[in-house]
Amino acid sequence: MSNVVLFDTSVLVDQLRTGRHQEKIQSITGLVRTSSVVLAELWRGASKASEKNVLRALEKNHPVLVPTRQNWIESGELLNKLRQLHGFLPQKLRDLHFDVLIALTAWSHGARLITSNQADFELIASLRPIKLEIW
Repeated sequence: MSNVVLFDTSVLVDQLRTGRHQEKIQSITGLVRTSSVVLAELWRGASKASEKNVLRALEKNHPVLVPTRQNWIESGELLNKLRQLHGFLPQKLRDLHFDVLIALTAWSHGARLITSNQADFELIASLRPIKLEIW
């Protein structure tokens, strides 16, 4: 059983902006890894030098997990299923795509995925069961 832990973008954004997850993050046991997709999302929104320094440290101190070829293909398949089941429009599917890739990367590594984006990740988990922890 893997003891890999992966943080979703939502938790790290909350932490950067408010520090509200500090105690929980410090109490994490397991091997903390970073998703390349999460890093991309965080870099997209980083505006302060302090935020950029945190991202550099995150990348340096925690091995980065990258979606596989199969993760990319399956992400399209899952989004297609979500479109069929829920009638999602293209914008919603685009909004979900990175979350699906993060979830599939976590699943591929047997990682526990920690998020505060409950609605989207529970939706994804309904199609691909993942170890999900909601903060």
